[in-house]
Amino acid sequence: MEIVLALGIGIFTASGIWLLFRPRTFQVIIGLCLLSYAVNLFILAMGRLRMDAPPIIERGVAVDPSQYADPLPQALVLTAIVISFATTALLLVVLLASRGQTGTDHVDGEEKDGEP
Repeated sequence: MEIVLALGIGIFTASGIWLLFRPRTFQVIIGLCLLSYAVNLFILAMGRLRMDAPPIIERGVAVDPSQYADPLPQALVLTAIVISFATTALLLVVLLASRGQTGTDHVDGEEKDGEP
């Protein structure tokens, strides 16, 4: 399970970085989304990869922390998902406004020779 999660995080990170260096603004936004997914998976993995473990410790019972899931990374990832959704929506509005004003969707605002 750990190797699959590590590969998923690596693929999301590599794809996100590759898309960040593309010349079109929509590709840059998709790259930022992929990077946020990779960070969310990384934060979630920090809470231990434990299946069927309750996140709540019962009162009055002897506590063995290795038997429980950590709820803090789950809460952080949930918050990060909401923030990344709002940021993506804002970036798409800025993309549409920029496209309307400049007539191109290149990051620097001008098309290069030989590119459509």
